[in-house]
Amino acid sequence: MTGLSDTYQLTKRSVKRNFRLPQLLVFSSIQPVIFLLLFNYVFGGAFSGQSSESYINFLLPGILAQTALFGSIQTGVGLAEDLNKGAIDRLRSLPIARYAVLLGRTLADATRNLFVLILMISVGYLLGFRASEGWMSFISALALVLLFAYAFSWVSANLGMLLKDSETVQVAGFLWVFPMVFASSVFVPVETMPGWLQAFANNQPVTQVVNAVRHLTRGGVVDGSDYVWITLAWIAGVIFVFAPLAVYQYRKFNK
Repeated sequence: MTGLSDTYQLTKRSVKRNFRLPQLLVFSSIQPVIFLLLFNYVFGGAFSGQSSESYINFLLPGILAQTALFGSIQTGVGLAEDLNKGAIDRLRSLPIARYAVLLGRTLADATRNLFVLILMISVGYLLGFRASEGWMSFISALALVLLFAYAFSWVSANLGMLLKDSETVQVAGFLWVFPMVFASSVFVPVETMPGWLQAFANNQPVTQVVNAVRHLTRGGVVDGSDYVWITLAWIAGVIFVFAPLAVYQYRKFNK
């Protein structure tokens, strides 16, 4: 129970820090809103051959996944900042569970992601998005995106512990996130891509979660329930591999 108490206190610390830095929340929110507006109104017709009112129903599930994945990078950035500012040194001098530092950070970032995703959904509704599968399916879709972001925040945590520099972590994070986001079904159907790229796009996790969210919010996705289960398998696999690695990196740093 001590470890859970430590995790709660450290989660609360990070959440308070996020809300005491309103500029972080503002800029974390502005970027995805700009993405949504630009792709819907500027590129929507060219990408989909549809009106912006129709394209928003295709686009928003993808932007939610993109926003969550971009947000997960902040876990590594925050850990690198704590390392450089001596916060980790102060925490390791306390009799607390080692995993609590990382677990608290990832849970706090999940809270921030929830705030940003709710904002994105609100903007999406103003632009014409409508969920046709009921509120329970919609809430399930939101939970799936949050779990997806949470899983990949552990990947980012490993980068933070390994690189130990916030700017480097941010650059390194976008290096692997960008190909996964843009070579996926976020903005266009995978079928429109070259054959060699379709092989990657169809089998990477971003496409799985985007198609799962489309199935849960709008329906009409072939094998939609399969995408949900595959996404859950990706989430479990990423956490199973990268959470222990991050804890190992943290313990190694403490030696």
